[in-house]
Amino acid sequence: MSTLQSTDHLIERLREAGYKLTPARLAVLKVINSDDHAHLNPTDVLAQARKIYPKLGRATVYRALELLTELRILRPIYMGETTPRFIRAEGGHHHLVCNECGEVIEFAECMAGDLSQSLQEEFGFEIGSHLLEFYGRCRACK
Repeated sequence: MSTLQSTDHLIERLREAGYKLTPARLAVLKVINSDDHAHLNPTDVLAQARKIYPKLGRATVYRALELLTELRILRPIYMGETTPRFIRAEGGHHHLVCNECGEVIEFAECMAGDLSQSLQEEFGFEIGSHLLEFYGRCRACK
């Protein structure tokens, strides 16, 4: 089952935080909401969002991604790169990352469930999402 929130829900989160919904922000929201497993860098977002709003500029994409990160709609991940990629903040994300070629393999099996429950009970901390990454060498590089 998908963890995507509706675009309408994301729009409402922007408005509740006091931000206007501009055509540029709407285009970025639609792109990041199109796939809950996407690992998009700003260039990817720009290319896809320009199909929705052709006047969109690079700086506007960076500002929108920064805002969506502040609102905890997106989460930056680096995976051995200098430029972040962005993933949806809710739910769990699980990756195998090759230190040599940079390949990223996303896997669905969540092994953090018992650990999350234990941490919540021990520390009284409500966990809303998590990121689990294992680094090493992929099949082709070893």
